[in-house]
Amino acid sequence: MTRKGQALSVLIVSTLAFTVCFMVWMMFGVIGIPIKKALNLNSTEFGLLTATPVLTGSLIRVPLGIWTDKYGGRIVMTILMAITVPAIWMMGYATAYWHFLVIGLFVGLAGGSFSVGTPYVARWFPKDNQGFAMGVYGAGNSGAAVNKFVAPALLVAFGWTMVPQIYAAIMLGTVVLFWMFSYSNPAHLAPSNTRFSDQLKMLREPKVLKYCQYYSIVFGGYVAMSLWMVQYYVGEFGLDIRAAALLAACFSLPGGVLRAVGGWFSDKYGAHSVTWWVLWVSWICLFLLSYPQTDFTITTINGPKTFHIGLNVYLFTALMFLLGIAWAFGKASVFKYISDDYPTNIGTVSGIVGLAGGLGGFVLPIMFGALMDLTGIRSSAFMLMYGVVWVSLIWMYWTEVRGTELMGPHAKKFALHG
Repeated sequence: MTRKGQALSVLIVSTLAFTVCFMVWMMFGVIGIPIKKALNLNSTEFGLLTATPVLTGSLIRVPLGIWTDKYGGRIVMTILMAITVPAIWMMGYATAYWHFLVIGLFVGLAGGSFSVGTPYVARWFPKDNQGFAMGVYGAGNSGAAVNKFVAPALLVAFGWTMVPQIYAAIMLGTVVLFWMFSYSNPAHLAPSNTRFSDQLKMLREPKVLKYCQYYSIVFGGYVAMSLWMVQYYVGEFGLDIRAAALLAACFSLPGGVLRAVGGWFSDKYGAHSVTWWVLWVSWICLFLLSYPQTDFTITTINGPKTFHIGLNVYLFTALMFLLGIAWAFGKASVFKYISDDYPTNIGTVSGIVGLAGGLGGFVLPIMFGALMDLTGIRSSAFMLMYGVVWVSLIWMYWTEVRGTELMGPHAKKFALHG
């Protein structure tokens, strides 16, 4: 096979592997609902249950990136996926809350696949095609939506315990397919003397901290909402789990597959312009999503009149769809920032920013649950995200927008190139 054919084969099979890994990583977003009912969990416990796999998937990202440089993506990805198979299978036999948490930590390793596939795929393509290749691979985020199509059907037909068993079989099949159709090139290996502690030193850079904040919204928020939305639809609108999962996919699907489009926009208009608009669209959507279902009565000349204000299921889904598109673009634009500002350190900075985004996906579902237990208001999850976006907008204004020349010879240059 020619090198070009090998590169295409690597891209296709790696994207398939990442999609399956992300599907497994998001598994608790659906099967967590019957587990919550069976174990009588409160919202905080449910949040911790869904978030546990996200923790290990985030923490493992940096070492996996280092190992990929040293040993190659083919062997690292194969071993990573193979390790998760027994844990996924055992999930069907768990009975106590702590069983799910412990097994969830091992299942969560699948979430680290992003840090393996991104450099592995990129090195097979020339410089001017690497952005597209990484965008296609990143579209494997849509595994969150695939989970919402597959898991509810299995759950309703066979019960929730069948879902992890089928997923384990799918993962095993993916391991075999990946090994058969992927390739390794010794020229891609780099002597990696980088240590985890060296990478953490990048957190002293104010810009890196800011990109961590942005990514904790567009990726961390995406992961958290993907886990939270099915049970939100069930509780808020009284839908059955299949309809809830289908509507929740209206957020997860564009949030995954449109990442490549976001990369194209970021190349054309600059990382700053795209991220600025992403944050404003997020701010507006989250403001409207935050408003709780409200009944109020006013006294009129004809007596008291009661009014109801709140989003119906159609408006809610439309806003979530828009939010998914915005966050897909944002995921791409944050990485464009990194490649612009740290061209010689892109691996290190990407690892740190990716870790921050993953940790956002771990912390946010727990906070969603705690806020709901505390306030009794389901939309408090959106109130929290609204506040986080406010922080990012203010930070971006003071560090990037304030002092920018809006008119004059340099204005056009800034608008195009960030």
